[in-house]
Amino acid sequence: MSALTVDPAPGHGQDWDDLVRIWEETDAPEGCKVEIIEGIVTVSPPPSKDHNTTAELLQRRLYTVIPEDWGIYQTLGVSVPGRAGLYIPDLVVVPRDIATGPGNRIPAEEARLVVEITSQANANHDRIGKVHGYAKAGVELFLLLDPWHSGRPTATLYGEPGDGTYRVLDTVEYGGKLTLPEPFGLDLDTGAFPVS
Repeated sequence: MSALTVDPAPGHGQDWDDLVRIWEETDAPEGCKVEIIEGIVTVSPPPSKDHNTTAELLQRRLYTVIPEDWGIYQTLGVSVPGRAGLYIPDLVVVPRDIATGPGNRIPAEEARLVVEITSQANANHDRIGKVHGYAKAGVELFLLLDPWHSGRPTATLYGEPGDGTYRVLDTVEYGGKLTLPEPFGLDLDTGAFPVS
């Protein structure tokens, strides 16, 4: 099953508040992910078992290095209004006080690390749209785990956002080691991640 786009309403000129309202009111089956990607409300099916296992393995490693007052979240919305986006990353690391309180989303610039794991049906959202969205919002680090990359699965770490773009800090094929810089200081063995 691939991602389904939801036409916000007839006509053009939807503003940000209208898009967020539509996002909040979209009734999707349990486990589906509802996001706004480049101004379009998108519904994706629940992720695969391998996708969930990758997220779980990475989350387990991240908990060993993050400060006590930070959390790792799997269903927290990340607002990127400058790119008409409201993403639900596979993992987002953020200080706990930012993620506490009413509501279901945070400003993207508050994230310390965002992780997206591609799915076969909608990998280009993660590879293109979200890379630009997170960079424009100033997210410090973006880790793209891409088991569907043509050729071989890859892990790419983006950082140093500026002028709406990232610098590629490192790219490895699964099986290689990728290092998350401080404040994480974590060497990731990407060979531990399942290949779909």
